[in-house]
Amino acid sequence: MRLIPVLTAVCVSAFLYFVVVERDRLAAFAGNGAPEATPAETTEAETETQTVSASNQSSAIGVVAVKSEARTIDSAVVLRGETEADRQVEVRAETSGLVISEPLRRGTHVTAGQELCRLDVGTSAAVLAEAKARLLEAEARIPSAQAAVAEAEARLEEAKINDNAARKLSEGGFASSTRVASTAASVRAAEAAIQSATSGLESTQAGIESAQALVAAAERDVERLTMTAPFAGLLESRTAELGSLMQPGSLCGTVLRLDPIRVVGFVPETDINRVQEGSLAGARLTTGQEVSGQVTFVSRSADPQTRTFRVEVTVPNEDLSIRDGQTAEIVISADGAQAHFLPQSSLTLNDEGTLGVRVVEKGNIVAFKAVDLLRDGTDGIWVGGLSANANVIVVGQEYVIEGVEVAPTYQEATQ
Repeated sequence: MRLIPVLTAVCVSAFLYFVVVERDRLAAFAGNGAPEATPAETTEAETETQTVSASNQSSAIGVVAVKSEARTIDSAVVLRGETEADRQVEVRAETSGLVISEPLRRGTHVTAGQELCRLDVGTSAAVLAEAKARLLEAEARIPSAQAAVAEAEARLEEAKINDNAARKLSEGGFASSTRVASTAASVRAAEAAIQSATSGLESTQAGIESAQALVAAAERDVERLTMTAPFAGLLESRTAELGSLMQPGSLCGTVLRLDPIRVVGFVPETDINRVQEGSLAGARLTTGQEVSGQVTFVSRSADPQTRTFRVEVTVPNEDLSIRDGQTAEIVISADGAQAHFLPQSSLTLNDEGTLGVRVVEKGNIVAFKAVDLLRDGTDGIWVGGLSANANVIVVGQEYVIEGVEVAPTYQEATQ
């Protein structure tokens, strides 16, 4: 019973012997029916050369590489950010008083100038009426002050005429010097009266301006009793409750404008020159929604803590589906760049910790090349910093170092 397994083992051993040791004879027998004769004229020098070549080939480390060609891609700047309302304001009270208006619920659409909170008038109306009365009283003094100025000017003109006549009569010997001195004194008195009347008129005008200021202040206090929406938007908070007492600075309500909405991110200083105002940009929200817009603002001043620059992308939001404060991944288009598409596993580090890839150069010698990550995806990554054509090692790069000889096997590029 054990004879058959023994014969089977002998046959298998013989077959393996011919396959491994005498494979040339076996191939010749299978192809032509007879083994090919070994050339008798093989010299000893040729045998030695083949031996050395086989030894060198066996000492080279086998790796797998791809012949990659650079292609132009739309290089994009990718960053994390969040959505922000285009405009947001907290409407607060500027004066004190009791709220006499019904509150508006959260989420209410409001228009520009719509009333949000109204306070009780209280004594503001009486103060306004008193200020207007003082204004009327000051304006009523204007005619009398103007008449006093006119009368003083007429007396000055009369005094000048009398003084001129007295001087001429005195020159002819028909008037005494006493009369001349009296008329001169009358002229000076008339001039003083004009100054006094003019001062009275200016005082009256100042009183009018003061009364007008009081009226304006009283009217402004009355206007402050009503708080309105500064622009059209949504109420983020409920307005002040009916009957509550508001003091200067008390919150009436918060108004948001979400159309358009801004997507805000912060760009590292190494990429800031690649972002320009007006560039196309897209964003993916955590809900999976994808939106697009344009870069409308690029900060000229870096954040002192993170050394990054604020970038704003304006996105239409007519249906208000995008909310304030949502996390977003932002992609900003930039100028095209030459890049190679490689598997992520091809990346490695050199002894200095520099990120790069190992390539096969002339003579099958390994070299290390630093790269820049431009874009990543599920199938691979786009890198820059390599020449137009590069033989990138994708399998075995961790087992070789720069300067060693390898035996590369090439495979087709993935894309």
